[in-house]
Amino acid sequence: MAYYYPEPSRTFSEFLLIPNLTTKDCTPAHVDLKTPITKFKKGEQPDISLNIPFSSAVMQSVSDDQMAIALARCGGISFIFGSQSPEDQAAMVRKVKEYKSGFVVSRSNLTPDHTLKDVLELKEETGHSTIAVTDDGSPTGKLLGIVTGRDYRISRDPLDKRVSELMTPFSSLIVGKSGINLPEANDMIWEHKLNCLPIVDGEQRLESLVFRKDYDAHKENPLALMDGNKSYIVGAGINTKDYEERVPLLVEAGADILVIDASDGYTEWQRDTIAYVKENFNVKIGAGNVVDKEGFLYLVESGADFVKVGIGGGSICITREQKGIGRGQASSLIEVAEAREQYYKETGIYVPICSDGGIVHDYHLTLALAMGADFVMMGRYFARFDESPTKKLKVGNNFVKEFWGEGSNRARNWQRYDTGGKSGLVFEEGVDSYVPYAGSLKENLDKTISKIKSTMSNCGAKSIDELQRNARITLVSATSLVEGGAHDVIMKETNFSGE
Repeated sequence: MAYYYPEPSRTFSEFLLIPNLTTKDCTPAHVDLKTPITKFKKGEQPDISLNIPFSSAVMQSVSDDQMAIALARCGGISFIFGSQSPEDQAAMVRKVKEYKSGFVVSRSNLTPDHTLKDVLELKEETGHSTIAVTDDGSPTGKLLGIVTGRDYRISRDPLDKRVSELMTPFSSLIVGKSGINLPEANDMIWEHKLNCLPIVDGEQRLESLVFRKDYDAHKENPLALMDGNKSYIVGAGINTKDYEERVPLLVEAGADILVIDASDGYTEWQRDTIAYVKENFNVKIGAGNVVDKEGFLYLVESGADFVKVGIGGGSICITREQKGIGRGQASSLIEVAEAREQYYKETGIYVPICSDGGIVHDYHLTLALAMGADFVMMGRYFARFDESPTKKLKVGNNFVKEFWGEGSNRARNWQRYDTGGKSGLVFEEGVDSYVPYAGSLKENLDKTISKIKSTMSNCGAKSIDELQRNARITLVSATSLVEGGAHDVIMKETNFSGE
């Protein structure tokens, strides 16, 4: 006879937080959202932590290199989508790792024999307005000069004019010497009123560039998530089909952490994939998705560094409609968090869990953290922003962004589904849709983080760990849901946006 769960499958909207005593020092300014993303032993620190508990979903319409840079700059992480060729995915990872907040390896380079036409084409291709001129056109060649937008006028200079006639020659450049540290480089930039400081070795070979704008960006984003080389931390999604081809390229490109992207993670295919990665590479790997204790323990015992929780709760996911598989996100998270705590007591190893799906309102994020999630993965939330890779369109009188699921025909991501069968989707588990355009990531993320910190202050918690230990959570009735919003009034027109 089948096993029946006595409790209904519950969502975040069925719960509310009960306030605890808020002490005078428990204010949003004192709330720290730093959180682990990789497992660690009791008394030790995780190898990788996030400065804010946010991850963008492993989706074509959400997580490319631009989203990864923007989110890492704010303190979170992106897992670049795997439903593309291994080479293209590795190239995206490489772009993120090369986008250093400090010393930048030059990716726009020409020789003196190139022309203004080449300059303009390279600028169009890369978006870079500063081009290094080296003897061989490589990023580590002998530096001969720099070309910027101030060195030419399109209306007057012919397209066949040589770079050697346009560039500011090396003799006129102010450069830093190999071995200079970042504060010293920034001091030179400010002292000489530079926008860019080339760093060269004793043979005049170019090592890197330091930009004024990166200094400003760092000051504006003190929580930026970076490795020891001042490169942004980035993740990448993999599947259980081509991992032997994909993983080596991602590791070589510099991916800091991997995650197996699958609608159902409680499979032997995931165990095999984790084993391959652990045996051959020194890189962290998460797995999932699961919705109960058994699935969680299976992946943890397989070696997963974190586990993703949630099946069928995403805004574009129709797995529950198509297959009748899944569970309410709150119920899933509560059970897995209990299993994680029991595993920690027995082994002394803490395995972070990621809540993936089911987020409708900002307060659901705080509930997810209170219920045990260490960080939250979202697709719809991030798809709305300028930094997502999809088109901004006008539909009717409103601006929208395209958003489609990895289980839709548009994504062509059959490798995500562990069927062990045909190389293609037999039926869809995701939809192709639009989401309302919301502007820049940072502006919206700052507002969401303010709400989370304010709620945590109400709960008397200055950290996510305190919130998980001390939160008081209550079920709500259908009528109290109505009471919780504006009711029995006539609403005025307003320009303030909702969530």
